[in-house]
Amino acid sequence: MGRSRYKFTLPDKPHFLTLTVLHWIPVFTRPHTVAILLDSLRYLMKEDFQLYAYVILENHLHLLAQSPQLDKDIARYKSYTARLLIDYLKKRKVRTILDQLAFYKKQHKPDRVFQFWQEGAHPELIIDESMMEQKVDYIHQNPVKRGYVDLPEHWRYSSARNYVGRDDNLLDVTTVW
Repeated sequence: MGRSRYKFTLPDKPHFLTLTVLHWIPVFTRPHTVAILLDSLRYLMKEDFQLYAYVILENHLHLLAQSPQLDKDIARYKSYTARLLIDYLKKRKVRTILDQLAFYKKQHKPDRVFQFWQEGAHPELIIDESMMEQKVDYIHQNPVKRGYVDLPEHWRYSSARNYVGRDDNLLDVTTVW
């Protein structure tokens, strides 16, 4: 996946992933941009994509996921969401963000005007249940540590609600491993 030094060691096993907007630009500050990410995850989940935990913040998201070809699924996800998000920004004439996505685009990508995502997904293979628990906790605590909410389940764009048994979650994640 790209030029990242991180690799999917076993692409069919669970991995902790981080997807970051280029130059940490805050794009996921409106419900519509987050909906693009959520709808795209729902689509993948109709296939063999297993989502265990997620959180979406203003400029990145963390996933704990598994599929028969996770590396390819994440590449498809990033490509598709980048296209939709750039179209959304163009349609609304959000020049500030579009100018940044053009300015910070990597030089080795001459086939495009904009680059939306940073390269790679920083995959970390989940090696045991203890690591799985640690990563789920890290994902859910992210908005708390940033001071956005007091409790993980108060963050709307997270699977923390799934794990405390609330029924107002946005995605149906697998909470039993």
